[in-house]
This record gives sequence, structure tokens and C-alpha cells, in this order.
Amino acid sequence: MKIQVVGPGCRNCQKLAANAEAAAQELGVEYELEKITETDAILASGVMMTPGLIVDGEIKSTGKVAAPDEIKAMLQ
Repeated sequence: MKIQVVGPGCRNCQKLAANAEAAAQELGVEYELEKITETDAILASGVMMTPGLIVDGEIKSTGKVAAPDEIKAMLQ
């Protein structure tokens, strides 16, 4: 499973990455976490509001820091 956190690397982006990692670990799934921070890559991702969360190429969340429990539901 590929999990991507999209944003400039701000505090909210870091928190979303930590929450996504915690959710994946709690579920016991194999994952690769990628942080997309380059402006061109952010624009190309399709995320209009950061932070954004993309799972296996599908945008799951934008503009908020999703809680680990929310992210677990997105990963299943």
C-alpha cells in the first residue's frame, strides 16, 4: 500500500503523516509512506487544499488533519 502525504511540510502535514503511519501500523498493513512537498508535485497530485492524503493513487482527504481512526477506515 502506498500512502502519500501532500503538503509543504508544515506542522499539519507532519501530524497527518504521523497519524497515517500510526493507523497503518495499528492495522498491521505493509505500507510505503511518501511525503510530497515540491510545489509542482503538489499541483500535479490533484490535491487542492493541504494537507492531503492519497492512498494507492486515490485522494482520501484534503484540507484537514485526519485522526488515526479516520485514516484506518480509509486504509481498509
